[in-house]
Amino acid sequence: MWNSYQTPASLDETLRLLAERGSAARIIAGGTDLLVELRRATGRGLDLIDVSRMDGLDEVWLDDDCMIHIGPAVTHNQAAASRIFAARGTPLSLASSQVGTPQVRNRGTIAGNLITASPANDTIAALWALDARLTISSVRGRRTLSFPEFYQGVRRTALSADEMVTDIVFPALDASQKGIFVRLGLRRANTIAMVNAALVLTFSGDTVIRARIALGSVAPTIIRAAEAEKALEGKRLSPECIAEAAGLSAHAAAPITDVRSGADYRREAVRILVGRALAALRDKEGEGTSPASVPRLWGGTDGRFQAWKGNTLCHRDNGTEPVECIVNGERVSVRGAGGKRLIDILRDDLALTGTKEGCGAGECGACTIRMDGISVLACLVPAPRAHGTEIVTVEGLARGGELHPLQQAFIDEGAVQCGFCTPGFIMAGASLLEEIPHPSCGQITSGLSGNLCRCTGYYSIMRAVERAAVGRGDL
Repeated sequence: MWNSYQTPASLDETLRLLAERGSAARIIAGGTDLLVELRRATGRGLDLIDVSRMDGLDEVWLDDDCMIHIGPAVTHNQAAASRIFAARGTPLSLASSQVGTPQVRNRGTIAGNLITASPANDTIAALWALDARLTISSVRGRRTLSFPEFYQGVRRTALSADEMVTDIVFPALDASQKGIFVRLGLRRANTIAMVNAALVLTFSGDTVIRARIALGSVAPTIIRAAEAEKALEGKRLSPECIAEAAGLSAHAAAPITDVRSGADYRREAVRILVGRALAALRDKEGEGTSPASVPRLWGGTDGRFQAWKGNTLCHRDNGTEPVECIVNGERVSVRGAGGKRLIDILRDDLALTGTKEGCGAGECGACTIRMDGISVLACLVPAPRAHGTEIVTVEGLARGGELHPLQQAFIDEGAVQCGFCTPGFIMAGASLLEEIPHPSCGQITSGLSGNLCRCTGYYSIMRAVERAAVGRGDL
């Protein structure tokens, strides 16, 4: 699927590799979009450079000038769990918690979402409203761009072939500012937004003195609703003011009709979403809250993957460099895996066929496994990324000849129908119970939102999770 897969030991080494390979190279962190591209043969022949295992690239910090920085390897789940974002960057916290599924959010990164440059990407709208900037680096030096400078069209940016995003920064919200993010999709989870909107308002008392409204999925890039922003300034959020701003926001939209929605529907959705968002800010709904209770499927970890401490690794397609890792407690070494995905070596090389491939695009959850204790999708993990990690599949959940309590609960509740989706549900459910021993019904639904059951056996599956939680809260 690719020529080579390199894991640099430093940022300087990464920039050097980019300079050498130019357009033949691509940076990979989460790979949740790139792996799908490669499967569709649009990216074959590339050299992939993995930056997901470098110390310091997955950090979020607030500097002395009240600017919030986001490292290029910060995942969506890390962003959603960040106390800094919850308190000082609410739109991004909310947007990050709604990207994809828990498993996708454990690998997908904020920087990757920005670089993909789809006008429907949620974090772009949130950061646009927060007035963010990107620092782009190469061996030639660094430059900083605003979002209007960076985005040049649908999936087109100002990023050159030898550059990578090394920092994302925005001013932290202060006590006079409030922000929110809202979206509309075809279903509650794992869907591309038909419309999204991010708002940041600055108040003096109850009066709006400055407004920023960013709209997504309604134009070739994220857009600002400038007339609506101007209409809000100097006014209180009365019903009349909200209705006017919502209408002007809809007028600013220039949507298209596609498979997800008609243009007229999108325009009306903008009006309703912006109106609801403004009313929520006026009524202080959700103030001081964050997606903290949303399950991450981190198990007992802090959501950070282990950093690579050795020299630069290079695995080549059909090369002899082995992929070595621990799988279900046993050390394994697989040769000829440099161009494969993790699911391929689990099923084909190690005969661990419990991990199923349903969609190959990260949408069904049937291939959920744990990598360094964190739930990820094996179909979206390059096999070389697993080098030096600890992998657990459904076969490894049973211990000492005894089934995992959730496996037993699936039997007791009749939660297995055709069985194809079962391993993924069990892996996701076991991580959920390790993270939240007694989850609420909503948390169970959210934790399993990345898994699809084609037999629609959801009620029995949820009962099995509840049964396991009652039977053993110390999983």
